[in-house]
Amino acid sequence: MRHKRSIPNRGLRVADQIQRDLAELIRELKDPRLGMVTINAVEVTPDYAHAKVFFSVLVGEPQANQDALNEAAGFLRNGLFKRLAIHTVPTLHFQFDRTTERAAELNALIHQATASKAKD
Repeated sequence: MRHKRSIPNRGLRVADQIQRDLAELIRELKDPRLGMVTINAVEVTPDYAHAKVFFSVLVGEPQANQDALNEAAGFLRNGLFKRLAIHTVPTLHFQFDRTTERAAELNALIHQATASKAKD
């Protein structure tokens, strides 16, 4: 009986490839609700059944973008089937990533604090 050897960091490499491919596929979408979407990260479950896709938006409403992406998830998954050489392509779940938004808020607060300190 042959044992299946696990390939080191395979999940990370698959997630990274999905991230790159999704970035290209999303550009092909014609949905008017989609703004300038950036794929920040992809987390794939160990069985490759599901992938949580974190995105940020430069232009557009985050919720509208999330709805549009989740509605297009089947189309995007089909595009991944054609690009990826893996047996199971995960079901995609898009989630707005507030990291860049929070970073901008914190940066503004720090700038505000240093500016008021400079006045004193």
